[in-house]
Amino acid sequence: MVVRRLIRYAKPHRKALAGAFLLLLLGTLADLAGPYLIKVFIDDYLEPRWFPFGALIGLAAGYLVLHVSSVVFQYFQLLSFQQVALRIVHQLRTEVFGKVQHLGLSFFDRTAAGGLVSRITNDTEAVKELYVSVLSTFVQNIVFLLGIFAAMFLLDVRLAAVCLLLLPLLLVLMNVFRRLSSKVFRVTREKLAQLNAILNESLQGMNIIQAMRQEKRLRDQFAKINGEYYTASIKNIRLNGLLLRPAVDLLRIMALMLVVYFFGRESLHGVIEIGVVYAFINYLDRFFEPVNTMMMRLGQLQQALIAGERVFELLDSEEWSPGEKPKPDVRERAEEGGSEPPTIQEGRIDFDSVTFSYDGQTDVLKNISFTALPGQTVALVGHTGSGKSSIINLLLHFYSIRGGEIRIDHVPLSDYTNEELRRRMGLVLQDPFLFTGTVRDNIRLHDGTVHEDAVREAVELVQLDSFIRKLPHGYEEPVVERGATFSSGQRQLLSFARTMARQPAILLLDEATAHVDTETEEAIQDALGRMRKGRTTLAVAHRLSTIQDADLILVLHQGEIVERGTHQELLNERGLYYTMYRLQQGASESLEEPNAVRQL
Repeated sequence: MVVRRLIRYAKPHRKALAGAFLLLLLGTLADLAGPYLIKVFIDDYLEPRWFPFGALIGLAAGYLVLHVSSVVFQYFQLLSFQQVALRIVHQLRTEVFGKVQHLGLSFFDRTAAGGLVSRITNDTEAVKELYVSVLSTFVQNIVFLLGIFAAMFLLDVRLAAVCLLLLPLLLVLMNVFRRLSSKVFRVTREKLAQLNAILNESLQGMNIIQAMRQEKRLRDQFAKINGEYYTASIKNIRLNGLLLRPAVDLLRIMALMLVVYFFGRESLHGVIEIGVVYAFINYLDRFFEPVNTMMMRLGQLQQALIAGERVFELLDSEEWSPGEKPKPDVRERAEEGGSEPPTIQEGRIDFDSVTFSYDGQTDVLKNISFTALPGQTVALVGHTGSGKSSIINLLLHFYSIRGGEIRIDHVPLSDYTNEELRRRMGLVLQDPFLFTGTVRDNIRLHDGTVHEDAVREAVELVQLDSFIRKLPHGYEEPVVERGATFSSGQRQLLSFARTMARQPAILLLDEATAHVDTETEEAIQDALGRMRKGRTTLAVAHRLSTIQDADLILVLHQGEIVERGTHQELLNERGLYYTMYRLQQGASESLEEPNAVRQL
């Protein structure tokens, strides 16, 4: 199955491969003709009493031409195979990367990033060797072996027929090696992926590792996996050392003994030609060269097949991001004459008895119902793990719900394309992610629809203009990986500008002011107040002081809405919100257990 799929990738390049195979065939034939010319010279012209220099020059010139031709053909066939292989791997890597971009977040929740990097880079590189080394080597050597047997039959039919018995023995040896090496290579690929995963995690969290003095624990963990990789590699070396060259050399010695015995016995009954003996032994020697080469390439073949299996396992994953799976969706229906996919206009949000679970077993949201009208601000508050951020994730269609329905402008969420949802929704996270590039790149995100005027208006709106003016290169100031040279507040302001530059219909703020100092927060609240006019805003808030002017506050506890109302209404209820607010205000008197908690 894996082999068929790998070969399928070569079909668009069949003309180039056919040319490479032709060059390979010509080079092999030129290489095989050399010993036969020497046999002709020994048997027909090498006489003590008669030495034709003309024939010698002709044979020598022919041998030289054949050798040069073989080198030229081999060079161009290798170049052709390499070019085709690189094109195939380029296509394969692009497909894998494209698939990863559309996998659901649930896939990344349980898959190590380093393991994915290993599949996209290391495993596709191993697949490349199938086309570069393995495929060309096997084709070349099979042609070479067929040519050798043809030449042997020309020299002596009986002995050549006996030598055919070597083929079953070699096939058995190859099959045994393939079966045993498959298990070993599978382990080595898995351990290599684990090494990449722990290395990626360690580099990303280096500040925490050093601050929490976790160096020894992670070094021991890395050493353990590295040791397992070493053990698997040693098993591979032992397997190669036993079944590759030593076993083939044993067969080679037995075959040479058979040839010598045959010609020795023939010499007792008549005259044998020295050229024939030379040519036969030379061909037999050459017979085991490609066999040894193919045996060595069997290891690469196994690695390529296992790597291909891992790559196709990723390509075949059905854990698509909701709305991303290729199927007859709203866009295709529109192309077939159906209705056009809907667009977000007003930004009304309705959650109707929504239930959701990340693992399919434990519900993190239970029968959530609320409505956010256009222009309203709805705040979500609650303790950690109450389900606030999950509501944001569902609205962006990162996950699929288990029950209930989410609607925007009275249209079910599933009817919108993901492009439309994410074009019309502006998301600001607690920990903003900045890309390498410039300040302008991080605001525009290379979006041609975001013009320079929109960038500058957004920057002024979030009061980031004074900071940018102080930068040595202004908007062209380089941004390193994750914006490490900026403060957390500056990164957050950049993410605000990025969101506002697109003029979204719906604002999603997930703890958006958590990393901003009080002075900056006041300025941002000012800007958000202006931005919220005419837009629906859903805000996850930890600081309750920032959402006192919200039109509706939803208090979540263990995945359920336990309280709802305005800031003053919730304080009057003296429930869970009241307790949270008083604690944040630093109330010193002992608080009575809130009504909402007593009822849970």
